[in-house]
Amino acid sequence: MESFGSSKEFIQGADIEWEVVGEGVKRKIMGYDDKIMLVKVYFEKGGIGPMHEHYHSQVTYVESGSFDVTIDGKTQTLKAGDSFYIPPHDLHGAICTEAGVLIDVFSPIREDFMK
Repeated sequence: MESFGSSKEFIQGADIEWEVVGEGVKRKIMGYDDKIMLVKVYFEKGGIGPMHEHYHSQVTYVESGSFDVTIDGKTQTLKAGDSFYIPPHDLHGAICTEAGVLIDVFSPIREDFMK
């Protein structure tokens, strides 16, 4: 695995540019090393995180908004204060039903986000 080093110890969110990753979806990589990564993802209402899978473990915290989250064929509506876990290789995605922010944690780092 390629090493990307690590982020700074202290990270000011205002100093990081949003990266547009889809229609109505943008993200900021908030901290990482080779073993873990924290990503803040903003969704406009109607924004879609398309169905996909990856070998990383993922835990996501719903900071704000409302999302219909599908993991391995099961869908639930999650709101601010909720969270979800996605095992490696489980097909998953989300549809934003009320504008909001997801905080994603990946292990190991999402190398594809660093390109």
